[in-house]
Amino acid sequence: MKKLLAVLLTAALSLGAIAAQAADTAPKTVLHVVTVSWKAGTTPEQIQAALDGAKALPAAYPGITKVWTKTIKQQGERTHVIAMEFKDEQALKDYSKSPAQTEWYKLYTPIRERSTTFDVTN
Repeated sequence: MKKLLAVLLTAALSLGAIAAQAADTAPKTVLHVVTVSWKAGTTPEQIQAALDGAKALPAAYPGITKVWTKTIKQQGERTHVIAMEFKDEQALKDYSKSPAQTEWYKLYTPIRERSTTFDVTN
C-alpha cells in the first residue's frame, strides 16, 4: 500500500510539474490574424503597398512585435493574411485608432473588400 501511495504521489507531482512548465512557456502575447479579400480592380502594387505598410507597423507602434504577410496556403475567398503579434492584450487595445493604425489604414481600407479577424492568446 505504501508503494502504491508513493507511486501515485510521484505521478501527481510529476503531472503538476509538467503543467507548471507548460504554463511558464505559454506565450502571453496576442496574435491578431486578419484574412483579406481585395476589391475588384485592386492592383498587385496596391496590395503590396498595404502589405509593406503592415510590415512597417512595428517601427511605428512599439506594441507590435512581429508581422507576417506571406500567405503559404489559403482556403475560401480570402486571398491574403496579415498576422500581427502584440506584446499583450493592452497593446492590442491601445493600437485601435492609434496614429500607426490610422496611417496604415490609408493604404489598407480603400482596397479591402472583406476581412475576417481573430485575436488569440493563452
